[in-house]
Amino acid sequence: MEIYGIDHVELYVGDAKQAAFYLGHAFGLQVHGQGGPETGLADQRSLLLRESAVQIVLTSGLAADHPAAEYVQRHGDGVAVVGLEVDNAAVAYTELLGRGAVSVAEPATYTDEQETTVVVAEVAGFGDVVHRLVERHGPRREFLPGAFQITEPAGGPDEKLFSEIDHLAICVPSGRLKPTVEFYENVFGFLPIFDEYIEVAGQGMESTVVQSPSKHVTFTLIEPDPNRRPGQINDFLTWHAGAGVQHIALRTSDIVEAVSTLAGRGVNFLASPSAYYQALPERVGEVETPIEELEELGILVDRDHWGQLLQIFTESMHVRRTLFLEIIERRGAMTFGSGNIKALYEAKERELQGVEV
Repeated sequence: MEIYGIDHVELYVGDAKQAAFYLGHAFGLQVHGQGGPETGLADQRSLLLRESAVQIVLTSGLAADHPAAEYVQRHGDGVAVVGLEVDNAAVAYTELLGRGAVSVAEPATYTDEQETTVVVAEVAGFGDVVHRLVERHGPRREFLPGAFQITEPAGGPDEKLFSEIDHLAICVPSGRLKPTVEFYENVFGFLPIFDEYIEVAGQGMESTVVQSPSKHVTFTLIEPDPNRRPGQINDFLTWHAGAGVQHIALRTSDIVEAVSTLAGRGVNFLASPSAYYQALPERVGEVETPIEELEELGILVDRDHWGQLLQIFTESMHVRRTLFLEIIERRGAMTFGSGNIKALYEAKERELQGVEV
């Protein structure tokens, strides 16, 4: 089984059109396709958003008993499916079941009877999240031939701000980090590449990063320390009603341009105190981008053995204050900004404390 990368993520949302409008106008992710009852997708409406290698599907249930409607009722808007591109979906599916994965959907083939064939199968992941195995042959323009009608974007921003999904951050309940890491090791063949315990203001969390052998699928798994003061990870697990994707990290080649553009469209980012930037030269060394510019935009910087990374986090887009996005630029760095986790924690605390009830 070869896992090439993240093919797409699918969000179950209350209103797919409204979510697409926001992601399109704010982040430049344009609608490239749609599916529904008229294409054989019963009791649902799905929209395909694309930019470069980023593919996000937004699905709303049209009936109360549709899985998307039930998901939103329990969790609110959130990531329900993580699509993994594989070399052979049927073989991968069989192999995963043999290693202990739970089947959700057997292999199914979608074809336009010309150039494009897509085979998909599904197995259970963490919480209520499913992994969809995707095998593609032919032009990449098609998503699921027959089930999705591909359309031309109807105007809007045409900047290519993002290149791919860099990683997903996943929160799991206390006591579930080790079993979840072992699940991805033993079933999917992922490797744990980084472990860390973080303590901030009496809160604590344990984190392990797992990565596919191809290095193109990376999950940061996080659990709260039950012996410390409850914090934002506990809040996520409560408001999301269990394990789930806390944030999606979108990679960019120019974070200053991306953040400036998004802020100009009304996207709100978590802010960091001036003291963070005063200590930056000593902590990470010389930064190519002027520190004054980084501070003005709220961009964080970290360094590892391979280089630097720059990152920033949006405020949550949802009333439950759960899912949010990260914008990340890698300048050689291969890790995930562990030196910035304390700054993120503190910024997120300020956001949550400032929410009016």
